Amino acid sequence: MQKTDVRYATYVQILREELVPAMGCTEPIALAYAAAKARETLGCLPDKVELEVSGNIVKNVKSVVVPNTNGMKGLEAAAAVGIVAGCADKKLEVISEVTEAQKEELEKFLKTVPISVRVSASGVVFDIVVRLYKGEESAVVRIAVFHTNIIYIEKNGKVLLDMGEPTEGENALADKSLLSIEGIVDFADTCEVADVKEVIGRQIAYNTAIAEEGIKNSWGANVGSTLLKYAGTDVRTRAKAMAAAGSDARMSGCELPVVINSGSGNQGMTVSLPVLEYAKELQADEETLYRALVVANLCAIHQKTGIGRLSAYCGAVSAGTGAACGIAYLYGEKSEGIGAVLQNSVVVTSGIVCDGAKPACAGKIAAAVEMGLVGYYMYKDGQKYLAGDGICGTDVEKTVKNVGRLAAEGMRETDKTILTIMVEK
Repeated sequence: MQKTDVRYATYVQILREELVPAMGCTEPIALAYAAAKARETLGCLPDKVELEVSGNIVKNVKSVVVPNTNGMKGLEAAAAVGIVAGCADKKLEVISEVTEAQKEELEKFLKTVPISVRVSASGVVFDIVVRLYKGEESAVVRIAVFHTNIIYIEKNGKVLLDMGEPTEGENALADKSLLSIEGIVDFADTCEVADVKEVIGRQIAYNTAIAEEGIKNSWGANVGSTLLKYAGTDVRTRAKAMAAAGSDARMSGCELPVVINSGSGNQGMTVSLPVLEYAKELQADEETLYRALVVANLCAIHQKTGIGRLSAYCGAVSAGTGAACGIAYLYGEKSEGIGAVLQNSVVVTSGIVCDGAKPACAGKIAAAVEMGLVGYYMYKDGQKYLAGDGICGTDVEKTVKNVGRLAAEGMRETDKTILTIMVEK
């Protein structure tokens, strides 16, 4: 792919937009970011807080520990830590520098300031509105569609920013419709590594550190370390275990940052850590590793474009499949083989549902990586699923579109039912 090709600059921009650092599960962090921005706008601590969020935000905030809160969970904790200690300029690392004194202040704030929560009726899948009040003063901040997309700011009734009502399209970001498996592999083969080195290098460093923490110490359900204990230490097991261990730590409040993919830290770890393990096993040089991670990340993003940021469709599936595509690239496969790996994987695991962010995500990650690897082994053995086998399309691009349709359209009612189950007392 020539650098003059419009896809080249677009693919680089997609990686820069999607592979960004975040500390903590990204939905509670997005809520903390909105709350920190509202506090900055108000100019003081509020005496009343109102939260209005979409059902998918409730689902993904309810059960994870918010970092730097001494183990607190939930919407109220996420908003409160953003208000008390957040730095809005740091976006998805908004609560990365909370002091011990601020943690004590947070506890007092939660005991004395009323925080109300209601589910939004906007119909926007990703929607956060934070309203703060201090006497006659007020501030409103709204984030919609993706994690850092502030579309509305108001102070004391005066509108400071209004981007209009959101649509589900991500118009503010690079055009992901230009992604294709053939284009991704072409770009990975020919790109100047210097153009992607910063974002990919940071992903390697951050995600490796949290995975090692997840293996070393007790976090969540300890899926990663359990795999290594009982399934051995071969590369296939390590690939699953490291990705799961990162999630073990992250879902349970580990304060190490990760580099995300498609708005998700779990997906960022799932798509990268298995590729790293196979690169070590194969003694791949740094340039080959970087190119393989370009394939893995962009294949995951390509799948998620049709699915959407939040869905009843488990994001580990697209990320685990992306990792398998990157591993296939390490073994020398090109677009035909990588497309076959993707098809073989997703037509099996696309039934895994997302029932919110929580420690069990680590188990789903292990399953998704495993099926990705099975998809690769099938291809190497000349085996594949055929068009018409369930959601399997006539080619990989048709299959990607089918998965997007399944997730975005077919699983809407599933999403509602999952949320109902989760909030039942």
